[in-house]
Amino acid sequence: MLISAGVALAAVTLGLVSWQATAPADKDAGSAGSAPAAAPRSDTSAALRALARREPGDKLALGRADAPVVLIEYSDFKCGYCGKFARDTEPELVKKYVDNGTLRIEWRNFPIFGAESEAAAKAAWAAGQQDRFAAFHAAAYADGSKEKGFAEPRLLELAREAGVPDLERFKADLAGEQAAAALKKDQEEGYRIGVTSTPSFLVNGRPIAGAQPLGAFTAAIAQAEAAAQQ
Repeated sequence: MLISAGVALAAVTLGLVSWQATAPADKDAGSAGSAPAAAPRSDTSAALRALARREPGDKLALGRADAPVVLIEYSDFKCGYCGKFARDTEPELVKKYVDNGTLRIEWRNFPIFGAESEAAAKAAWAAGQQDRFAAFHAAAYADGSKEKGFAEPRLLELAREAGVPDLERFKADLAGEQAAAALKKDQEEGYRIGVTSTPSFLVNGRPIAGAQPLGAFTAAIAQAEAAAQQ
């Protein structure tokens, strides 16, 4: 209950700083998006930090469960800025911080562009059940991919591209109750803390809204790592 109360306070903080990084009309994906948030007050920050799941078997996470810094990403596969982050920034973060054990990245499906967004989110989860989430993520966010849409034939094409070994299982998982429940869990978490646009991030509880330049993330990660060592 204490965590729930803290998260309620966090909703005000993240809701205020989560600027409109995307809109249904989808802005130019080459733009920078919104600005990093000021560090939230300590009680709110603690509640936001507690959202890191750190589950060793999380199929939608990269990096060690005990990494000192956790970046949580709330994202949508039809979001232009999310694609920009996935192509331009995330690979650099993986190379610099995930590979050396400093950073863990936890994905939260947060579809805001309707039925195809939700279908893509469930498909990503289904690919993850066969350990192909990262490959599906890369294929779905490839330059020009979202313009092809995410109808079922396209999702199967992406699954093949990602190397999902059992496509019949993929289709069953995509349509199953577990995928829907996993999506609902991520959405409810995001709405509870005030996420209103994608991509939105938490770096050890500190909000960052929008596909910021790499330097915004490296600075936040450095700060979070230093604080974790105190």
